Amino acid sequence: MLERLDGIERRYQELESLLSDPEVVGNRELYPKYVREHSELGKIVEVYREYDRVSQELDQSRELLSDQDPEIKELARNEIDSLEQQKDSLEQDLKKLLIPKDPNDDKNVILEIRAGTGGEEAGLFANDLFRMYTRYAEAKNWKIELMDANWNDSGGLKEVIAMVKGQAAYSHLKYESGTHRVQRVPATEAQGRIHTSAVTVAVLPEAEEVEVHIDPSEIHVDVFRSSGPGGQSVNTTDSAVRLTHLPSGLVVICQDEKSQHKNKAKAMKVLRARLFDIQLQEQNDKISQQRRSQVGSGDRSERIRTYNFPQGRVTDHRIGLTLYKLEQVLQGALDEIIDELATFYQAQALQNEQSQSPENAHMDRA
Repeated sequence: MLERLDGIERRYQELESLLSDPEVVGNRELYPKYVREHSELGKIVEVYREYDRVSQELDQSRELLSDQDPEIKELARNEIDSLEQQKDSLEQDLKKLLIPKDPNDDKNVILEIRAGTGGEEAGLFANDLFRMYTRYAEAKNWKIELMDANWNDSGGLKEVIAMVKGQAAYSHLKYESGTHRVQRVPATEAQGRIHTSAVTVAVLPEAEEVEVHIDPSEIHVDVFRSSGPGGQSVNTTDSAVRLTHLPSGLVVICQDEKSQHKNKAKAMKVLRARLFDIQLQEQNDKISQQRRSQVGSGDRSERIRTYNFPQGRVTDHRIGLTLYKLEQVLQGALDEIIDELATFYQAQALQNEQSQSPENAHMDRA
């Protein structure tokens, strides 16, 4: 691990030289690439240099244990205890920083929300979830672009698809994929009985054309008039687009724009993201069971969270987290939940990395 950190520091110093080179500064492709790499490595190098400083001080304090002066020995022992704690803490920080980063973390997101079991109540809760994610995105200064929406007769959502554009959107939202369960008394319930409904959420990283190649001959395109709540026509031209990917059978509909061309472009983004997600799932299936347990199953049929209205409670079942802040969460206050999830999965990733290290070698310089 120390050799790896030494290599990172050398690369960091190399990048500092490159970023002062006029030829690199004037290169529109290389310069931003090097700036991003320099920034990422800088986080590791800063901790590594502090770790190295503490290690040297610790070595010096240990040498003082052989001093003939009892007072100096006692001071050295106290200093050693403090430095060892600092070193252990920095070591853990370095291990976390060295965990391989999800290559999709910086990507935009295709967010898909669908009403599940529970009829009209599920559709109303799908509305609530979409509003929750919209407000969360607004708090992060992200942009939400509606791509398609289908309503039921009561004004609830059968399905909504949106693009979330913003810095590291996928890294924050990727843990939201799964089945979200709601327990509440529907407005139409005369007896005051609590109903349980479910909504599924899918969070897909936006895929670039270079990542997913789609043969135009394998796409069947249908156009029709877009419709609104209750099925009424909201357009007088055939602007809505339905794409069918023949090899996979995937179907994508987009009718949010008045332009057929824009709807087709949006539908292609959704299709590309879904195909990319299939590729990622296939890759995960090839990984060992130990690795899959690290990142979670990713199964969207898995119930991940319950929103209980009578108790004002939100429970995330994956980490056993319960918050009595239902209203705040539905208003977009998701940071506490998402931060806890990120910490949990990061700890699992660290445990997995350590279990694969030979002898779980300590980082001491021998």
